[in-house]
Amino acid sequence: MNSKNIVILVSGRGSNLHAILKAYERERWPCKIAAVISNRPNCSALAIAKSAGIPTQVIDHAQYVDRKDFDAVLAESLDALAVDYVILAGFMRILTASFVNRFYGRLVNIHPSLLPSFPGLATHRAALAAGVKVHGCTIHFVSAEVDSGPIIAQASVPVFSDDTEEKLAARVLAQEHQILPAVIKALVENRVKLEQGRVTVEGMPEWVHL
Repeated sequence: MNSKNIVILVSGRGSNLHAILKAYERERWPCKIAAVISNRPNCSALAIAKSAGIPTQVIDHAQYVDRKDFDAVLAESLDALAVDYVILAGFMRILTASFVNRFYGRLVNIHPSLLPSFPGLATHRAALAAGVKVHGCTIHFVSAEVDSGPIIAQASVPVFSDDTEEKLAARVLAQEHQILPAVIKALVENRVKLEQGRVTVEGMPEWVHL
């Protein structure tokens, strides 16, 4: 099995990155985490990567007036790293259609809802307002339309009558920390197939919805 190169894009505190790195070390995935790249210089996730010995890069979006210019520099960095998969782990940037099309099938995002329900921000608030009984998270290949694209896997949690946004968010985040490493492992082990806009995955845990 040929080793893959993956790059992780981050913008925030890095809890999903931490979960990825723990699983990567524990399970010895057949891949190299070539870099962790952030669009924010003071992103807490960068410190997590550095402490794990993972190379880091900062491409500060504030330095680019045009979104396409930022994406062009990011694309150059990814190409230089010979990336196989790009994992968006709390990366809070909308990527241009040209960028997405360039890396289509290699861009993977995690979203804190059961897509196609509740795209965008404030997903837990929206779920509570809608009165849904089940909520969760989705991992999908990125397409040009925001929070869309072929779904790889989902994990669900119950919604309780006394839930707050914070309680529900914490319950979903715990699932994110399990499902994202599991999907990345499946990707680098060539167990994920994307064909005609549909995804099939071999050998995922039973709690993951495929």
